[in-house]
Amino acid sequence: MIEFGTGGWRAIIGEDFVCENIRRVAAGIVKLAEKENKKEKPIIVGYDRRFLSNSAAKWVAEVLAAGGFTVWFMNRSVPTPMVMHTVKKKDLHYGVEITASHNPAEYNGIKLIVEEGRDAPVETTEALQELIAKGDKVDFMPFDCAVEKGKIVFLKNPFNDFLDDIMNLLDMKALRERGLRVLFDSMHGSGAYPILAIFYTARCTIDTINSNKDAYFGGVMPAPSKQSLEALRYKVVQDGYDLGIAMDGDGDRLGIIDKNGHYINANEILCMLYYYLIKHKGWKGGVVRNLATTHMLDKIAESFGEKCYEVPVGFKHISSKIDEVDAVLGGESSGGLTVRGHIHGKDSVYAASLFAEMVSVTDKSPTELMEELENQYGKFVMVEANLCFAPEYKAAVNEIIFEEKKLPDFAKDITKVSYEDGCKVYFKDDSFVICRFSGTEPLLRIFAEADTAETAQSYIDAFRKLLNL
Repeated sequence: MIEFGTGGWRAIIGEDFVCENIRRVAAGIVKLAEKENKKEKPIIVGYDRRFLSNSAAKWVAEVLAAGGFTVWFMNRSVPTPMVMHTVKKKDLHYGVEITASHNPAEYNGIKLIVEEGRDAPVETTEALQELIAKGDKVDFMPFDCAVEKGKIVFLKNPFNDFLDDIMNLLDMKALRERGLRVLFDSMHGSGAYPILAIFYTARCTIDTINSNKDAYFGGVMPAPSKQSLEALRYKVVQDGYDLGIAMDGDGDRLGIIDKNGHYINANEILCMLYYYLIKHKGWKGGVVRNLATTHMLDKIAESFGEKCYEVPVGFKHISSKIDEVDAVLGGESSGGLTVRGHIHGKDSVYAASLFAEMVSVTDKSPTELMEELENQYGKFVMVEANLCFAPEYKAAVNEIIFEEKKLPDFAKDITKVSYEDGCKVYFKDDSFVICRFSGTEPLLRIFAEADTAETAQSYIDAFRKLLNL
């Protein structure tokens, strides 16, 4: 059974991520397009730098070509946000990116993008799953033959519109005048070229590490976490850079290192950028976050007479709420965000560029900017845990938390418990804890936020004790 989670279909290479299943997914997309009467426009196919991504993209393109599509094929690896941007800019019905985003190296996957460059909604992926399950024989047209017949077309200069639209949103003058020295860690992924193009145009000094293609991502998780960016932290301090910037394998998650080696996490990035857009650029509007993202955003919004909107996990919920309420930006603690007026999905190319603009305009380091926020709104410290368990124990965990709705004894006042997406406990002092099954990996994720790391960790420990994990 091929199942799509919050970030698309992801599977282990050689087990489920194999040619036959990849072609089945592509055949399902053809049937979905036929069902929705949306085959008259081209479909763009992109891929990241993971093992098998290029081949998988070709297998998908072969099936789409046989199914009657004209396929716009990337002639090099590209970040997911660029595919989303192309779908939006060219008014396409569908786009496909071969990626497993931040998952471990043994994974790969397929992400379906729909109109306006959005993540495919749940109803679309559920319909696609059903069509894949009902499928039998899969037709495909050999790649070279499809190219010869004009059914597969290589896009020339595919980055141009993406780069130009981002630079039109930036204060390039401020970036040029400040002249930041930046060290960029692409984490062996596909985000290097657009970042380099933007920063060189802004006349910043930008050097790179981990820019070569490596199927094992240098032996670390391809997610810009504090643990995976030790080399970047060391080099930023050692060589006197103003900023270290890192992205995950497909360029939709962001990590920042301050000039003193301090890791700036996703929650802090969100808070700083929202504050910057409201206070320094004069934007108006609320902010959107998922259930597992910092409540400091609520405090910032409230101080400007705006509102923070909470949605379930899955970026599709964030982008749709941004549209609904005309919010300034939206994001999640896992490292993805988007800003009003750009694409409807996560884009760390734009987010990183905007972050550099913020540092240039304010002439403050990220640590100084975060201290300014904490002086106004208090400390919000998030701790998280990813708990592995035997597959057969998942039903027991589900029964304890989501059926019997048992809670640990936290020994403090609870204001609300929500089961909208996982189990989230809200405390009277504005702290919280949430546990939910991952939509992309076999894990139970627990996020807790409080004014100290010790208090947040105590919430996680209480859940671990309850579940015996």
